[in-house]
Amino acid sequence: MSAFIPSPAHGILHLGPIELHAYGLMLAIGVLVAAKIASVRWRQSGHNPKEIAEIAVPVVIAGVIGARVYHLFTGYSWNRDGIVGTVEIWHGGLSIWGAVAGGGLMVIYLARRRHMDTLALIDAIGPAVVVAQAIGRWGNYFNQELYGRPTRLPWALEIDLAHRPVNYERFATFHPTFLYESLWCLLIFGTIVFLERTRGLHKGQAFALYVAMYTFGRVFFEWLRVDPASRIFGIRFNLLLSAVL
Repeated sequence: MSAFIPSPAHGILHLGPIELHAYGLMLAIGVLVAAKIASVRWRQSGHNPKEIAEIAVPVVIAGVIGARVYHLFTGYSWNRDGIVGTVEIWHGGLSIWGAVAGGGLMVIYLARRRHMDTLALIDAIGPAVVVAQAIGRWGNYFNQELYGRPTRLPWALEIDLAHRPVNYERFATFHPTFLYESLWCLLIFGTIVFLERTRGLHKGQAFALYVAMYTFGRVFFEWLRVDPASRIFGIRFNLLLSAVL
């Protein structure tokens, strides 16, 4: 008898009378961890770590807005969820593409306004963001979303019937792409830190390596996924974007 990864019955954690949406909790933990890592990296590059705390809130807000706006135009079901659903982010639907774009633009704006070294700043933040992604992907696990094709591998993920997409109702276990991506993100962080310490990286290369490695892996994760998504010439838009980046 095969043992698969079970999915939680619901995405809500109960702490006494308090109900916490696991998706939002994972995002919050990811943000806090990323802020700490970015602060340490900023200090190691010879800057004041307090500067990270001073820009964190507007950067996070810009990232969340960007993440949601991107999703609304590339993967949101307007017919099913309507206008009200556009603000229900606890059900999922925050795209990393929009988060990096929105947060990145805010970082550049604040760096110029505060006369901070922009390349050094994104080098400090980029690897921190990839750790936040590794943590945040577990929110998808609690929501039973963004998994891959059906599989019977020992590490396959069990998905309840209510969360299976059209034409996949007869399958019970799928590739846990959330787990693949989470582990890949941790590998990216480890690789960047290793190269910084052993080879040395020029200014801007840590962030560039983060983008290159993440999107390389994302090509394969998108190829595996079966959730509805915007397509161009029959190919998932995010897969094409990953290939370009």
